[in-house]
Amino acid sequence: MTTPPLILASTSPYRRAQLEQLGVPFSCEAPGVDERAAEPQGATPREVAAALARAKALAVAARHPGAIVIGGDQVCVLDDEVLHKPGSAERAVEQLARLAGRTHRLISAICVARGERCVCHEDVTELDMRPLSEEERRRYVEADQPLDCAGSYKLEARGVTLFSAIRSADHSAIQGLPLLALCELLRAEGVALP
Repeated sequence: MTTPPLILASTSPYRRAQLEQLGVPFSCEAPGVDERAAEPQGATPREVAAALARAKALAVAARHPGAIVIGGDQVCVLDDEVLHKPGSAERAVEQLARLAGRTHRLISAICVARGERCVCHEDVTELDMRPLSEEERRRYVEADQPLDCAGSYKLEARGVTLFSAIRSADHSAIQGLPLLALCELLRAEGVALP
């Protein structure tokens, strides 16, 4: 039996690189989902991440019947408030000021869709950011340009220098795709790994 095409509902270079680790052929497609509009009002941060991952997966699955589609989203949460992608260097510096010296969570959600059926998983990572001076925050933002990243940092780059501790059941979730859970979901769809 032939495995259906596998599509990553994302144009993120970070998620693409993660999925490449699995050694299975796949393509990428922008889901075309307005994240702010798709974000459910009054939902918990975990529900927000799952809803956005589901919306992305189902949007692409609707255009590719029979394909296996992976949607993902990640939210940064401080005191139950979702911190959105900063979009500018100044907002990134401000977000880092709020996170510095505190513990926050990254919620990484994935959904695997096939037709109208969608199975989701959320992974929660706790991160302790060390205290940071304004100069350190500005220097970091200039170096990594984390303007499109939840929390205003890139752990896969220099962002790792901002932390004193990270607690996670799956370290790959930090970059956006919890690969341990994803492998399980893909195997359930008949994808041979390895």
